[in-house]
Amino acid sequence: MSDGSTVIARVVAANGSTPYAVAIETRHHPLTADEPKAIGGGDSGPAPFELVMAGLGSCTAITLRMYAGRKQWPLDSVEVALTCLKDGDRLRVERVIALAGALSGEQRARLADIAERTPVTLALRSGMDIRTSVR
Repeated sequence: MSDGSTVIARVVAANGSTPYAVAIETRHHPLTADEPKAIGGGDSGPAPFELVMAGLGSCTAITLRMYAGRKQWPLDSVEVALTCLKDGDRLRVERVIALAGALSGEQRARLADIAERTPVTLALRSGMDIRTSVR
């Protein structure tokens, strides 16, 4: 980009005749988002906050796998369970990470520390500057 920024992700989300269903394109991956039937959607895909949680969970799992791989640690698998909760006007995420493998206590503690500093974790914690224009 001309301002010196680096593109991290580019997504196009389009809604047509189906009330809440959204067709999403990112690189060559088509996705669908929708709201649950209970609030008027067709439930044809994850809801927007579920997609945000999916991004956080996948970033966490990928980052931990990369780190353990570089260190040649015996990490067999990572499972990240996330719940997004609303407390009054504030949102809160509860993240539970299950690590499988013959890891030492020190290695597990280090991976827990790394999870707190994944790129998506940091972006969500710090907030993001969102600039909107309408064509």
